[in-house]
Amino acid sequence: MELGLVGLGKMGGNMRERIRRAGLTVIGYDRNPDVADVHSLKELVDGLSAPRVVWVMVPAGAPTQSTVDELAELLEPGDVVVDGGNSRWTDDEKHAEELAAKGIGFVDCGVSGGVWGLENGYALMYGGDAEHIAKVEPVFEALKPKGDFGAVHAGKVGAGHFSKMVHNGIEYAMMQAYAEGWELLEKVDSVTDVREVFRSWQEGTVIRSWLLDLAVNALDEDEHLDRLRGFAQDSGEGRWTVEAAIDHSVPLPAITASLFARFASRQDDSPQMKMIAALRNQFGGHAVEAK
Repeated sequence: MELGLVGLGKMGGNMRERIRRAGLTVIGYDRNPDVADVHSLKELVDGLSAPRVVWVMVPAGAPTQSTVDELAELLEPGDVVVDGGNSRWTDDEKHAEELAAKGIGFVDCGVSGGVWGLENGYALMYGGDAEHIAKVEPVFEALKPKGDFGAVHAGKVGAGHFSKMVHNGIEYAMMQAYAEGWELLEKVDSVTDVREVFRSWQEGTVIRSWLLDLAVNALDEDEHLDRLRGFAQDSGEGRWTVEAAIDHSVPLPAITASLFARFASRQDDSPQMKMIAALRNQFGGHAVEAK
């Protein structure tokens, strides 16, 4: 199978490599010519055999919209566009409708795995019609972790990104809980080795997780996180999760509080946000702010 991949940043570049390791052909385009295989979207489309599948991995909003608009003019009926970025699910519905008018299929895919996905695989949550999903299936198989889990056809167009949005909301709350516990342990005189307390939780406890493993990694690099400023950005998906909860009258106290805690981090040098920043850097390569 051949795939066109648009956007070769931290995620897209590693995804291209993992797909190629699975034996599929990938033609990649990026505005950075140093990492691109071709120098335009037209050259990318021209290099693929019909029916084409083009996977978009660019920032949500205007960059995704402009890419979809350009592909709509270049692709042909029977081709499929996959949006694998962090788009809002309502944008997916719009893109699917616009492309359907030209006979082009659309699949939205939430992708989780960060900078570790190349080796570990990516969790995939996708939405769209079964006939369009089928055309992308070999790529999903190449990207997902080994085994029975890690990929799901979540439902209609928009379901993939909605599922990934909720996933990220849960992630916010889990990181916040670890961060609050870490700060409390650091505050008391009786606990003399917080890092080793965290390490001890990695086996045999009900709170063990990959996030906990990453917290230990961060503490191994900087035991008291002294080199970090207590500031954490939000990706936007936490906000969308809370907005969706309001729209559907679903109470999300933990996720909402964790989002507001990030807002608070921009006012003060929050100890908890040092841990949140460290975790985001560990799993996603997100930038941190040094003191």
